[in-house]
Amino acid sequence: MKYNLSIAELYEESLKRNLALLSNDGSLVVDTTPYTGRSPKDKFIVYEEETKDDVWWGDVNQPFDEENFNKLLNEVKNYLDSKDVYIQDLFVGADEKYRLKLRVITESPWHALFARNMFIRPNNGQLIDFKPDIIIYHAPNFKANPQIHKTRSEVFIILHLSKRIILIGGTSYAGEIKKSVFTFLNYYYPKIGVLSMHCGANVGQKGDSALFFGLSGTGKTSLSTDINRPLIGDDEHGWSDEGIFNFEGGCYAKVIRISKEKEPGIYKASTKFGAILENVILREDRSVDFDSDLKTENTRSSYPIEFLDNVKLEGKAGHPKNIFFLSADAFGILPPIAKLTKEQALFYFLSGYTAKLAGTERGVKEPSATFSACFGAPFLVHKPILYANMLKEKIEKYKPNIWLVNTGWFGGPYGIGNRIDITYTRKMIDWAINSGDGEFYEFPIFGLLVPKKILDIPEWIFYPQNSWKELDYFENAKKLAKMFIENIKKFEVNKEIIEAGPKL
Repeated sequence: MKYNLSIAELYEESLKRNLALLSNDGSLVVDTTPYTGRSPKDKFIVYEEETKDDVWWGDVNQPFDEENFNKLLNEVKNYLDSKDVYIQDLFVGADEKYRLKLRVITESPWHALFARNMFIRPNNGQLIDFKPDIIIYHAPNFKANPQIHKTRSEVFIILHLSKRIILIGGTSYAGEIKKSVFTFLNYYYPKIGVLSMHCGANVGQKGDSALFFGLSGTGKTSLSTDINRPLIGDDEHGWSDEGIFNFEGGCYAKVIRISKEKEPGIYKASTKFGAILENVILREDRSVDFDSDLKTENTRSSYPIEFLDNVKLEGKAGHPKNIFFLSADAFGILPPIAKLTKEQALFYFLSGYTAKLAGTERGVKEPSATFSACFGAPFLVHKPILYANMLKEKIEKYKPNIWLVNTGWFGGPYGIGNRIDITYTRKMIDWAINSGDGEFYEFPIFGLLVPKKILDIPEWIFYPQNSWKELDYFENAKKLAKMFIENIKKFEVNKEIIEAGPKL
């Protein structure tokens, strides 16, 4: 067993075992094919007496028999006992009051480095008598047999909430480690009065923090990484009575087609010694090709948060003054920014809307709507309404401004319109944070308050209803509105929240 090896030692182990390649920038390049993303249908929660009444059972949280879990756990432990294993002892939760101790036990040195990058690294004194609150047994090369192990496939991600054990096998995709911990925290923190959130966060010079909720690909990492506002974290946070705090100590950025010009911080951090690049293509000269989607669109970079230049390293800040809900609307309907009432905020929080592209096949242009409750349904354990009610209490108590931001398409849907330039989105967010003042108009169908103009941004961008050339905007807007109206019916919400949504 190799405990708490350094970055250099884990590099050496990974290269020696032919599990990675070294780029000429110093990053470690790894291949996780055939699994280049999460396997949500292979994720389970153990159905057991202590926690069964807390869980939002269904497609997201599938039950797993406790006896079968214990058998599989013993098999995985025996399997790991026969291997050289790498153990990393880490923290989750930047606020010491709410911090938990995490132990990751893996057969793979680069996954140990991933855990070291992603979570909070204790100092040597904190490692003395380290007793974990959560243990991950990680065996990417152990393939389950569904007939014997009662899994769905060779892949398994299983959480035993009361034992605080996470079991991962059959897949090398490192995001399973990160997101299974987040799933556990989404169970644990609300039970002690902390709202767990799938969001990025940064803070201004006056202590005015901002939150950026969003699903993958909506710009959560890019927009929370701001040269003028130190980053608290790019993905997972808690909101307590004291303020907000990062769950992690690193970033896991989507890096397909990133550039030095538009995402300088992420680009620099991803091309340093210590960074891990998942499924990114190396050219023959070992330079990194961030534009290639040869293996997947979901190329990723993992790096410690201190690799970024402008970071609040303690990972904590006061209560947020602004909250942004990011939706990459591939239908080209939503305005680029809109101010929300409290009821609209709860409506769009429960909706968790973005739109994903149908695929990369030639001729396929029709996007599909995705509604992911609380902007993170795959990681929720309790019912979404519990998180929404906690957010409602925070809004009423701390009165932040709340904004809906479309980081998707304008002038038509994907294939016809164009994606909104991120430089414009940054300027809109700067305006919202610095003042948010000006004239607004009521956006048709959706009833949102949209600014009529913002300095240094073309005025026409605030009127998507006037920008379509080839298709009828209002016909398509009604289709999207109908999807929102149908989706909100899944939740036990009051009349005020329902009425805060679109109206046909």
